[in-house]
Amino acid sequence: YYLCFTKSYFPKPDARNVMHGAQGFRIEGFAETNDEAHHLICILRETGRKEFYTDDEAVKKFSTHIGRFPCVMIAPDDSVLITGGSEERRKFLDTILSQIYPDYLQYLINYNRILLQRNSFLKSMNEHPGMSSDLLNVLDDQLATEGQKIFAKRKAFAETLIPLMLQQYHTIAGKEENVAIAYQSQLHEASPFELLQQYRQKDIYAQRTNAGIHKDDLQLQMDNEPFKQLASQGQRKSMLFAMRLAEYDSIKSIKQQTPVLLLDDVFEKLDEIRMI
Repeated sequence: YYLCFTKSYFPKPDARNVMHGAQGFRIEGFAETNDEAHHLICILRETGRKEFYTDDEAVKKFSTHIGRFPCVMIAPDDSVLITGGSEERRKFLDTILSQIYPDYLQYLINYNRILLQRNSFLKSMNEHPGMSSDLLNVLDDQLATEGQKIFAKRKAFAETLIPLMLQQYHTIAGKEENVAIAYQSQLHEASPFELLQQYRQKDIYAQRTNAGIHKDDLQLQMDNEPFKQLASQGQRKSMLFAMRLAEYDSIKSIKQQTPVLLLDDVFEKLDEIRMI
């Protein structure tokens, strides 16, 4: 996973992965794509500097490496995809799309940078009433532009991903269950710029941006209720598998490239029928 994404799957600093007593680490391996082998190296220096090499050539911008060697991982910690907040499922979508479309990751980087700038400016406006809103207008235009690009990619991709998820879920469960999945976004109802205008006064008061693609979600339901509230542990694990296998299938189909599939204790809390 490190060699595919230039970072750990688990959300902790690189320094936490250093062996006790050592000052850094080196991860080295080979990946094959289109019958061509590639040599990958990730190094964390004792200074904390991280370096990445592909075929002995330094990768200057790590974001450009994402998607070259697609990877899908299933691990016990993934249960947060089902039980956690919307940010977990947005990350799920973003990870897939960033591996498929090189420009998507840059859209996301741009959006998050502008969002931070806008939230900072909203705080300044709250602290200094009477400030000109000229800069806010500029930030709104920029945020809306990047947000629309991200929404278009997510919306189109969800039309492919969701049927795959449902198909995989019913296959794993071994029977038809009343499960539904939907892509939720405020942008279904209004354009990004219209939303920013509608929420402007609320944003100034709250000192944060309350509308946009950073509020998107994949809604999971069972019998018209939130999936996580009704589903058993086995059903939750089945949905997790369905999401990850749909991720695998969609990357393979669209990129015409088979991802690396990493499995970590995947059969925990699954009965024999679901394992088969």
